[in-house]
Amino acid sequence: MRQIVLDTETTGLNPRTGDRVIEIGCVEINNRMLTGNNFHRYINPERDSDEGALAVHGLTTEFLSDKPKFAEIAAELREYVQGAELIIHNAPFDLGFLNHEFKLLGLPTFVSHSSGVIDTLVNAKELHPGKRNSLDALCDRYGVSNSHRKLHGALLDAELLADVYLSMTRGQNSLSMEIEVEATTIGGALEAVALAEIIVVRASDDEMAAHASLLEGLDKQVKGTCLWRSYAET
Repeated sequence: MRQIVLDTETTGLNPRTGDRVIEIGCVEINNRMLTGNNFHRYINPERDSDEGALAVHGLTTEFLSDKPKFAEIAAELREYVQGAELIIHNAPFDLGFLNHEFKLLGLPTFVSHSSGVIDTLVNAKELHPGKRNSLDALCDRYGVSNSHRKLHGALLDAELLADVYLSMTRGQNSLSMEIEVEATTIGGALEAVALAEIIVVRASDDEMAAHASLLEGLDKQVKGTCLWRSYAET
């Protein structure tokens, strides 16, 4: 199964007010294996980034000025994701921007070229209700190193999310397997005990005589009948 882990950086928060995509990062997973066949492009949005967005990604207007426009990379991106399942953290945000970019070019929606979408933010909230489920929080939770992440970057974030997704889904599967193995092992052990032959070794005449002598001595000490005789009778 081919999956594409995708992330974008943008000039702001709302494509309807003119914000644009400035970076796309994609990581390919095939049958749960990272292939190294990644897709990464910087894009000239033909406008400045909002101050808040610039503080997040650090991609200046000057840096992006000589990069291709979205129209120049759209066909390549469409071909790359064709038929794959998309894995995105907070998918409505990224898909909202990419669908808008495709609409500006008169193309079918971006998501229509995929076979489906997995939103890891939704999955994380179901697995960890009431906890922080940002990408950084998930990296900490699943032991994915993000110490080199100083600013947000589409390709870097996609790489981190790919590791988180594989860890998040693999952990669930291995837990089920461990429980099944444990149950099988315990069941086999109990079955072996049930089938084992029980050997009864009876006391010899000398041992019985020694036991009777001990009880008589106890009777004399308590000046009556010791408790052991009452237990023996039951």
